[in-house]
Amino acid sequence: MVNTTDEWIVERVGIRERHIADKGVAASDLAVEAVKKLQANHPFDLQEVDLIVLGTVTPDMMYPSTACLVQDKLGMKDTWGFDVSAGCSGFLYALNVGTKFVESGKYKKVLVIGSDVNSSMTDFTDRAVCIIFGDGAGAVLLEPARTGEAGIIDHVAQIEGMGGQFLYMPGGGSLNPASHETVDKKMHYIHQDGKNVFKYAVKKMAEMTERVLEKNGLTGADVDCFIAHQANLRIITATAERLGLPMGKVIVNIDRYGNTTAGTIPLAMETALEEGKLRKGSLVLVAAVGAGFTAGATLLRWAY
Repeated sequence: MVNTTDEWIVERVGIRERHIADKGVAASDLAVEAVKKLQANHPFDLQEVDLIVLGTVTPDMMYPSTACLVQDKLGMKDTWGFDVSAGCSGFLYALNVGTKFVESGKYKKVLVIGSDVNSSMTDFTDRAVCIIFGDGAGAVLLEPARTGEAGIIDHVAQIEGMGGQFLYMPGGGSLNPASHETVDKKMHYIHQDGKNVFKYAVKKMAEMTERVLEKNGLTGADVDCFIAHQANLRIITATAERLGLPMGKVIVNIDRYGNTTAGTIPLAMETALEEGKLRKGSLVLVAAVGAGFTAGATLLRWAY
């Protein structure tokens, strides 16, 4: 469809395959499947969930929120929720928002989901975009830590709106509502300046991870598992090198899924479990950089 080769894609971004949702499958559908898989691996009562925080930039529609649609599809009777729009940092931001609700003492079960159907806004004639993105979702359950468990330790985050010009979808909002003109100009697709996004992501992911480690008196040597947003293999490896982390501690699955935006981190958590790199008590460093620009890093102790 575009002037490129498999070899170029693998070398430049590290992607060998990705998943594309069938027509008519929306972000809420993938989110529901992720929650069902979570339940199968860690049984819990959906009716006991207090809150849903859902990270996405490909909501089923402008409103109602995708969290509302997920609540309805899962038949959850007594919960509330909302969406978080933070680009590729969506799941990480949703995770930290959900954490604060649990830390307040009023919430015992918070469902955090990252779900994106990027194919719905990808121009498959645009090489800068079409080789990168896939569709996917993942979910985690947040509960109060037991005595002696650290759980979520700390996080840092930052937004820099000047980056909006480098990664954005200009059509469909109040500035450029849908019209024949916006469709003709392909304004409802992802627009990306790959060079500037790459440069920023390499710099900022290193800064965020170093900041959260230094803030807690730690170094890369203390980290048992590094789970980064899966945007580009070179960004992940550059951050690992900066932290002095061997690749054996770094989770990489971009080759199988591509960039699923808010779905990458929970999918990478699953990969880490499958590879035996997440164990009870593991110190885990999670980081993401996304459109906005948005960025953040979180430290946690794995509970199971």
